[in-house]
Amino acid sequence: MDDAQQHTKDSTPGSGPHEASKPTIAPLAQFGAGDIAVAGGKGAALGELVHQGFPVPPGFIITTGAYLSFLAETNVGAALGNFLSVEPEEAPDEVLDGGAPDGGHGIGGAALRALFAAAEMPERMRQEILDAYARLGGGAVAVRSSATAEDLPGAAFAGQQDTYLNVLGGDEVVQAVANCWASLWTDRAMAYRRRQGIVPREVAIAVVVQKMVPAAMAGVLFTANPVTGERGEMVVDANPGLGEAVVSGRVTPEHYVLDRSGKTLSFTPGGRELVISAAEGGGTQESPGGPGSKPGLSAEELAELARLGRKAQQHFGQPQDIEWATADGTLYVLQSRPMTALPPQPPVLNAVQRRVGPFFIEMFQERPYPLDVSGWMSRGILAMLHGMAGSVGVVFPSVEELLPEEDGVVVQLIPPVPHPTVRTLAAPLSLLRRARRFKAGAWTQDPRFSLFLGNIERLNGTDLGPLRWRAVVAFAGECFAAMESITDLRVSYLPGILVPVLKMRFMLLFLGKTKLAPALIAGAETRTSQANRALERLASIAADDPGLSRALHDSGPREFLELVDKEPEHCAFREAFEAFQLEYGHRETTSVVLSSSPTWSDAPEVVLGLVKAMSGERPRTVDQSGDALAALKRHPALRFEPLRRRVLAAVESAQAGMAFREDSHFYATKAIPPIRRAYRELGRRLVLAGVLDEPDEIYHLRFEELESINDADDGALPASLRDRFRPLVLARAAKRRALEGIPLLDPALLFAGNRTVEGALVSGTAASRGQATGPVRVIRGPAEFGRLRSGEVLVCPYTNPAWTPLFQRAVAVVVDAGGLGSHAAIVAREYGIPAVMGTGAGTSILADGQRVFVDGTRGVVLPAASTERP
Repeated sequence: MDDAQQHTKDSTPGSGPHEASKPTIAPLAQFGAGDIAVAGGKGAALGELVHQGFPVPPGFIITTGAYLSFLAETNVGAALGNFLSVEPEEAPDEVLDGGAPDGGHGIGGAALRALFAAAEMPERMRQEILDAYARLGGGAVAVRSSATAEDLPGAAFAGQQDTYLNVLGGDEVVQAVANCWASLWTDRAMAYRRRQGIVPREVAIAVVVQKMVPAAMAGVLFTANPVTGERGEMVVDANPGLGEAVVSGRVTPEHYVLDRSGKTLSFTPGGRELVISAAEGGGTQESPGGPGSKPGLSAEELAELARLGRKAQQHFGQPQDIEWATADGTLYVLQSRPMTALPPQPPVLNAVQRRVGPFFIEMFQERPYPLDVSGWMSRGILAMLHGMAGSVGVVFPSVEELLPEEDGVVVQLIPPVPHPTVRTLAAPLSLLRRARRFKAGAWTQDPRFSLFLGNIERLNGTDLGPLRWRAVVAFAGECFAAMESITDLRVSYLPGILVPVLKMRFMLLFLGKTKLAPALIAGAETRTSQANRALERLASIAADDPGLSRALHDSGPREFLELVDKEPEHCAFREAFEAFQLEYGHRETTSVVLSSSPTWSDAPEVVLGLVKAMSGERPRTVDQSGDALAALKRHPALRFEPLRRRVLAAVESAQAGMAFREDSHFYATKAIPPIRRAYRELGRRLVLAGVLDEPDEIYHLRFEELESINDADDGALPASLRDRFRPLVLARAAKRRALEGIPLLDPALLFAGNRTVEGALVSGTAASRGQATGPVRVIRGPAEFGRLRSGEVLVCPYTNPAWTPLFQRAVAVVVDAGGLGSHAAIVAREYGIPAVMGTGAGTSILADGQRVFVDGTRGVVLPAASTERP
């Protein structure tokens, strides 16, 4: 089943399809993949492995039915009911960790677990466990927890419930079973369930009892590389003795990377085991006799492991995390579960993809939600790219090719390769016609621009509250349609950018000044540069008011805004701030492709962070654009007035083209606030219908799914929506959590070819000339803007227009992603600070406070002491 939350729901005792036919205790062979509700995730998977002929140690399962009977026949059930009545996933820590708080809500988590351990097992149940243990032949066994929410897609529950090894004797087995039941309510298990969004009342637990394997070697096998995502590789961690030392992390195991046949691609010897020393307060000490430098597994054993791994993956339909052990020449499978948090298969990029990749990776630093992809991206931004490409006969890849999904969630970014068609042969003539007809400097006088602004004004003035569901969805569709005007304008005017730039570059080539081109273009007046100056004015107003300046640096954003609102003496800042938000509040904080990310109006703390960063003394910088223009004007050939006019006109036209590119982006984002307002209204209604817990969870749904909903005549949504859509929302949320920390595209695939300079900390594309020295400040997102101080080197993962005001205080900028044409590079040249783009890992390698020398001319970052030039 591909829906983790549906599994969880079905795990409620009484809802499982096979529950009525299963006894409370039965051999592994009586269970299979459909029995999660009664056998738990681990037990169901082991039963399935037995059916498929895998070498699984014999054992039996004490089902969830036994657990529920134990609750019903002892005082533990009443205590658990009392415990759940305080909603432990939301309860204060003292309720989880100890007795009831002063309010007297009932028993706490620690006391509850003590009740499990102390409660006397009902005699009938005790005897059944003893009989099953006897039929197994007695001796040492492993007693393993198997919860119903365990080993599901996106939620492995690895180590969250307890396992007991080498349990010997019937009484000890009975006690271990009770302890496993109690471990369902440990703090770590409850915290894990809370993170996975699993309702505690819907969880039950089974217990697996198996013969212990006297392991010579044991460990884990991953049927795909868990670090790189490479599906053509398997990874084995192994250690002499029990595999528990490997999965618990107490030992550095032998590490094998295998191909699909089991052939060793690489081998890393293991290290010494770390033993927890109670006598030393829980410290660790090395245990002698760890793995040696020679492999502990033979080629035949590795080949057999690979064979079993391939078979398990084929049967379960996805890469597997398998625990195994070898004893007396036999290889046993102890457990198999889906791999979680597995990166997608790394793409193989061609030269075109590596070239366009930095542009796209800059836009996709955050994983888009389903509603991002199916709404604003498909019907707005990507529709614009398709229109622009189509105007020259080029087919732009579909959103499914650009952003492949698994279980409804984007897993990867594949840089596009536009495909020319026969119509592309006529593109030069088409471009020239448009370039002659449409001049970038006059684009705001085009009637289509007025039409766009009128549509946006109408959409912003629409009250969504009285509208029926379908009308609100249609309103969002109108927002997408408004973007068609911007698309048409870009199709018409962008060719007019190319010709002036080429003309300017040709003239600079003739004059021998080609290196001036980037700085000259960066001098264009844009809405972004106007926004930056407006932010400077806000910072200046705050700096002139000592109390306000103090509050800006010492208070949180909410407290600061409350102070500004209630104190009359701060009216100048309040009015300027409101005017700024009215003019620029539609700007994106993260990326133009994400409607799920807040705008500046939605996140005033981002704007305040920029104001805070811009306060104080501004570092001395070079006006690269002004200096470049002055150097050009000093050229002897420009003493000839007709040539001077033509060259400066070419520069002005090129700057107008750059302004059009930037400003059309600025105006396109005006469609985002009404879209977000429509989504909030729809989300609010879905909360009332019980589909969502919070309105913002609507982003887990697709736009087509919203279009499929109909409300009743009275505006109420049907009760069936909860069963239809809530499992989808929860499953997609779980899948998204499983992908946290996995980039959409590994920057190393794009920037691995960066030239290296001896002694460089990082290197990348030389994007803005000059050198600067200063302490590093790593800023990972808009929420951290206020941390930047004047004179620091800004190191960040990506940039967009929201970041550029920071460049007025930074002495240099170093960015993981992006290239020469990115916002960061353009603005860095405008402000005259060195910039290095596309480092791939600058935010990981460089650290706050580290003094570095940034050489934007060579594209390298060196330790501050290494300032000698070649």
